[in-house]
Amino acid sequence: MAQAQSLNKTLADFQAKRALTMPADKLKINVDQRRLLVDTADRSAFVKAGDTVQPFNLTEVDAGPLSLAGLVNGPLVLIFFRFASCPACNIALPHYNQYLAPELRRLGATLVGVSPQVPEKLRDIKDRHQLDFQIATDADNSLGRRFGILYSFDEPSRRLSAESGSPIGQVTGTGTWELPMPTAIVIDRSSTVRFADVSPDWLVRTEPADIIAAVQAITTRAAA
Repeated sequence: MAQAQSLNKTLADFQAKRALTMPADKLKINVDQRRLLVDTADRSAFVKAGDTVQPFNLTEVDAGPLSLAGLVNGPLVLIFFRFASCPACNIALPHYNQYLAPELRRLGATLVGVSPQVPEKLRDIKDRHQLDFQIATDADNSLGRRFGILYSFDEPSRRLSAESGSPIGQVTGTGTWELPMPTAIVIDRSSTVRFADVSPDWLVRTEPADIIAAVQAITTRAAA
């Protein structure tokens, strides 16, 4: 596998270039919303290592229903992202496809990207980037809510979204202002969380190396 380039450096470069062309008022709303989330997120509610994951169901955009019981036949990695047309997600998911997914397959782990967006809309990001890991809908944000990783648009972001003619609830098909914060969770065969990383700023994502290290720790314990 090729050595991973820094995902967060790529995202930072993207934002720096976008800041040169984005209208100042829209850029301010974007920056202010991300800063607000960083400053006010309830980190005590975030999923954390040691938590037991109760049964859940997701809907994979091509394969249909997925369940926790059917996924934890080895380490399970869940990557929560916002929606199919999110610019940062369109950087992060192809990066994971190239630098994370192959190593997880070698380790016998399962990788699932998770968004609240409805399957017929969510399929777009899987097809566009030819992702070879599963992409699934978390209906009604139920699993994201359980993991304590949801946020809601602030008022300026709601106005901007509505003025675009496609408010986020219409984009996702959920009809709400809620989205998950970017999150990486590693779960072992006992349904115990062994690694969790939640980023209130959607332009900061978990690096593949950190996820791989968490999965390797599980497989090393199992081998021992």
